[in-house]
Amino acid sequence: MHTLSRTILVTGVSSGIGLAVAEQLLKYGHTVLGIARQANQVFMEYSDFVPIALDLTQLDVLSQKIKELQQAYPTIDAVIFCAGKGRFGAIEQFSYQQIDALMTLNFTSQVYLTKALLPDLKRKAQSDLIYIGSEAALKGSRNGALYCASKFALRGFTQALREDCGKSNVRVSLINPGMVKTPFFDELSFEPGDHKSNSIVPDDVAEAVIYVLNSPNNIVIDEINLSPLNKVVKFKK
Repeated sequence: MHTLSRTILVTGVSSGIGLAVAEQLLKYGHTVLGIARQANQVFMEYSDFVPIALDLTQLDVLSQKIKELQQAYPTIDAVIFCAGKGRFGAIEQFSYQQIDALMTLNFTSQVYLTKALLPDLKRKAQSDLIYIGSEAALKGSRNGALYCASKFALRGFTQALREDCGKSNVRVSLINPGMVKTPFFDELSFEPGDHKSNSIVPDDVAEAVIYVLNSPNNIVIDEINLSPLNKVVKFKK
């Protein structure tokens, strides 16, 4: 499908879902502003990729950085929120600092970004806010209290934000993937099973993002849940 070229901000482009989303958008001819802590190390063979080195957990400078970004790229009309991290275990196993860090990255930073970007996006003829959630936003799971809380919070935020934006041209969508085969699991004690039916791949999520962006202007894709055909969890030795 042919689409008009847009200027799209994507967070978490250094790996996994964010990287796949950025690559798909570039293939469609969009300009991508890619946010990551070490964005300059992200190699893209496209001239329309602009790396933005930014640590989303530094909330005290976030609003000013986004203001500068909007001034430099006033045509931004879509944002894909891919940055996030997983931490699992009983809640008493986490330090207070770890709790704060996870909630900041997975939820609070996304609220900050939205607040900073939304006034300008509401003035656009069309704009999109697409958040990458998780199946953890749909049902609480053992050892997932902290991670599920961050994703439940994001889901509630997007649902309310969609209502708040209902009289504007801003479309708000949430994509909840199941287990995606990415470096997300590198530091965790478990991962998807080995069979290809036990996980989805980052390109599956990226294609869902493209589907949302390419949908007719008069509709909103509220929420998409993507799951592997057979959910199998493998615990590392």
